[in-house]
Amino acid sequence: MNNLIQEVTERIIERSKDTRQAYLKKIESARLEGPHRGVLSCGNLAHGFAACNTQDKADLRSMTKANIAIISSYNDMLSAHQPYLEYPGILKKAIHQVGSVAQFAGGVPAMCDGVTQGTPGMDLSLMSRDVIAMSAAVGLSHNMFDGSLMLGICDKIVPGLLMGALSFGHLPTVFVPAGPMPSGIPNKEKARVRQAFAQGQVGREELLDAEANSYHSAGTCTFYGTANSNQLVVEVMGLHLPGSSFVNPGTPLRDALTEAAGRQVTRITDLGSDYRPIGHIVDAKAVVNGLVALLATGGSTNHTMHLVAVARSAGFIINWDDFSDISSVVPLLTRIYPNGSADINHFVAAGGMSLLFKELLDGGLLHNDVLTICGEGLEQYTKEPKLEHGELVWRDGPQESFDKDVVASVAAPFKADGGLTVLSGNLGRGVMKTSALKTPHCKIKAPAIVFEDQYELHAAFKAGELEKDCVVVVRFQGPKAVGMPELHSLSPPLAVLQDKGFKVALVTDGRMSGASGKVPAAIHVTPEAIQGGLLAKLQTGDLVELDTETGVMQVLVDEETLNARRPKVVDVTQHQIGMGREMFAGLRSTLTGAEEGACSLFTGQEQ
Repeated sequence: MNNLIQEVTERIIERSKDTRQAYLKKIESARLEGPHRGVLSCGNLAHGFAACNTQDKADLRSMTKANIAIISSYNDMLSAHQPYLEYPGILKKAIHQVGSVAQFAGGVPAMCDGVTQGTPGMDLSLMSRDVIAMSAAVGLSHNMFDGSLMLGICDKIVPGLLMGALSFGHLPTVFVPAGPMPSGIPNKEKARVRQAFAQGQVGREELLDAEANSYHSAGTCTFYGTANSNQLVVEVMGLHLPGSSFVNPGTPLRDALTEAAGRQVTRITDLGSDYRPIGHIVDAKAVVNGLVALLATGGSTNHTMHLVAVARSAGFIINWDDFSDISSVVPLLTRIYPNGSADINHFVAAGGMSLLFKELLDGGLLHNDVLTICGEGLEQYTKEPKLEHGELVWRDGPQESFDKDVVASVAAPFKADGGLTVLSGNLGRGVMKTSALKTPHCKIKAPAIVFEDQYELHAAFKAGELEKDCVVVVRFQGPKAVGMPELHSLSPPLAVLQDKGFKVALVTDGRMSGASGKVPAAIHVTPEAIQGGLLAKLQTGDLVELDTETGVMQVLVDEETLNARRPKVVDVTQHQIGMGREMFAGLRSTLTGAEEGACSLFTGQEQ
């Protein structure tokens, strides 16, 4: 095992000693109380199975058959979640065949950042994660269940489902993916058309054609953003069946894996001898394995918040220093857009998850003494699912990459590090994803151009006011200000400036999309401007320095001058009203800072 990864794991365990112990005590108490079907009043129990068929009612009355909760993020306007329409029926049938029962326990919201990007709806995006966690908990709160199946894919949905499932950590839980859509037009071509539109070189019709040819069918978007990062991380944490993350929807193999997921959860309930609750599977080593896999593949920076919140849901306290230290020793092994030109289907063809597991295990970069939904250790995840004569089997995966431009080896990686840098200085702390940059590091020292929201930047770009070396600052975008929207719509204009030869970077207390990366962006800056961060004192023309080699993020203005300045006060209420945003005022006010997961669910608890 890599010494530094072992050291990070041990310090997480040590700093989380009290919170993890309290968590384990909580879920053991819930386990001992057990599903309350046996102690429910007759009226309560009758309500619980009133809509079941005769056989299911008899099985639930007997108290000897497992009852599995299905929690789903299905909706049919979002391509990633549309395949889940058929899943409850498939899962119920598979579970019935092994003598157990499944009930659809509840749905959770699933919004798409790709639809809401650059619109008022985006201000609800990050907060939807906590709503999803609470919605999952409501579904499980009937306490009729011996296990659960979580159906979710995209940005906030999987972290939210994980947090909700961990609140019922005594239940065995299997995550059930739906898979990516087949490949559309190349991602580089899509990016080219977006930049051309930003410059006025093509019209909306050509832009819409490019987008529609990229996002063209049911399934997850094929670039390596937060959605596909979710799937990869969850599989490495041992919560998916091996090799199930990236099988296309609507295929016989996809359906066979869905059926197998239903059967598997029934094997690990407390009614049998192989009890494996999610609260035991998600331990410190599993969390670190998730971090390693994220960094080895250049995954989404959104997880610098999501994994913090997920870990806290299991009683573990992690921070950005843990990300940074692991990044320093984990090599970059994949080139998937935005870190390259390939998409997630090309990653699968080049060797996929089984090869990634093999490389990371052989390199001593993953903890192998872990529990998964399939047993102990990760060797089984180096195998690939196949259909042979209609039967689902797992066979040894490839021993080396079929396309070394897409999947590299630990011995000859694309980069020696994982491409995530924590920056700090008088502006606070932030993170920068360097794995997708044209150069290995970002070094820029340029005057700031300060904006209070993203719409001001678009206007300045169209007016030609940004055509110079500059550090663009977009502030008052943090969790407590406006809910921390993604600012991916800034990528095309900033990329245009970069392509014109200007040195340009972004600094913001907001987020960037998991699809972003070409433009150096110091994001999630904390403390945020509205909470007293020095961002609020920045002025256009101030010299700002970003250096990923030294880890510096600072404004080069003397301390006396900064102390004499009054922080800018901005009325953000226009971004807190309308499109349902006013209903989230209470939740928004309790969100923690970005490094604490931008989370509302642990307020009042020791961090």
